[in-house]
Order: sequence, then C-alpha cells, then structure tokens
Amino acid sequence: MTSRPAAGGGRWVSVGPERLGRWIDGFAERHGALEVTASDEVVRITGADGAVAECRVPFPPLTASGGGPLARLTTHVRRERRVGVLLVRLGGHAAGIFQGDVLVSSKVGSRQVHGRSAAGGWSQQRFARRREKQVNQAHEAAAEVALRILGPHTGELEAVILGGDRRAVDALRTDRRLEAVFALEAEPFLTVPDPRLAVLAAAPEQFRAVRIRVVDPA
Repeated sequence: MTSRPAAGGGRWVSVGPERLGRWIDGFAERHGALEVTASDEVVRITGADGAVAECRVPFPPLTASGGGPLARLTTHVRRERRVGVLLVRLGGHAAGIFQGDVLVSSKVGSRQVHGRSAAGGWSQQRFARRREKQVNQAHEAAAEVALRILGPHTGELEAVILGGDRRAVDALRTDRRLEAVFALEAEPFLTVPDPRLAVLAAAPEQFRAVRIRVVDPA
C-alpha cells in the first residue's frame, strides 16, 4: 500500500485488490459504522465520525451485480482482466499483455538518444539535427513494438494502460497505425523509470490497485 498527499486535501492511498476487503474493515474499525454510496466510477464510504474514503473504480463501470456497493467493488477489482500495457520514455520502450497480473507476451527495446548540446553555432545545429533523427527513430521503434505486441490483440483486450513519459507517449498518438491501441486507453497513467522488463512486469501493482482518497474528520 502506498500513500501521498491529495490536491484539495486528504491523501491518496493505493490498495491492492487482495487487500481491499481488509482495508475497508480497518477503516470501519477506526471510524465507526459506514454509510456507502456508489456510482459507476466512485464508491464513497463515510464513517460515523465523518471520515471519508472515495474509492476510484479501476476499469469502470462498477460491476452491476453481486450485492451491495462494497461487495461489488471487491468482486470488480479481483476480476482477472486481459490488459495491454505500453510504456515509453525517450530512448526506451516496453509493451506487454497481462492476464490478471501475469505477463503473457512482451517486448522491450531501446534506442540511443543524446542529450541536448550546450554548444552554439553550426555545431549545435548539426547536433540538433542528429538528435532529432534519433528521437524520431526512438518513436518509430516504440510504435513498431506496440504494433507487434498489442496491435493484433486489441479485439481481446479490455484496456490499454499507458506509462513512462507523457510527452514520449503523446508523440505516438499521431501514428494512425496505433489508433486502435489508443482507443483502449484507460487510467491510471503509470509514471515509471526506464521501461525495462522488470518495470513492465511490475505494472499490475499499479494498474490493478484501487486509488482511494481519504479525508480524515475535521
């Protein structure tokens, strides 16, 4: 479980699917009897002392059947899904398909991209042109991997999770070959380091978790 401050007050807590039921029980023990309301995207829990936990439903909408909102939420988050992941940073990329939290298909690659030059004049312009070429080659390599791993399977994927660096990912959005991949885009965006295989394999820890905004009583 992770925690960080939330804009506007409170804090964000990230809870894995297997721990959600215990987390809710603990919230009730700390804050008293619970009042629960639900929409397709948020399950709101209010304790007797005024504490609030807003649970963002991963892969909305919330499961329509299976009891009350909390039972439906725990069933929903534990469901095994087939999900694609595309991670892109300048010079590195990874694409994979997960069944639940198991990585069943993947490809990781990299392209060298030099940093910006502090030199001036003609040499700087030459360096800038070379760097621009490297950046374009890196984007093309990332697109090719996405097409190879995710492209043939968009019809069977429930969602595609993106991550890495937003600017690097956005650079691929203009590639019409990837329209079907980006059409499946779902939250959260994964802010991850250089997308190596170990980073890709750990992605379910983030995209399967329930993000909960907790506001303690005044």
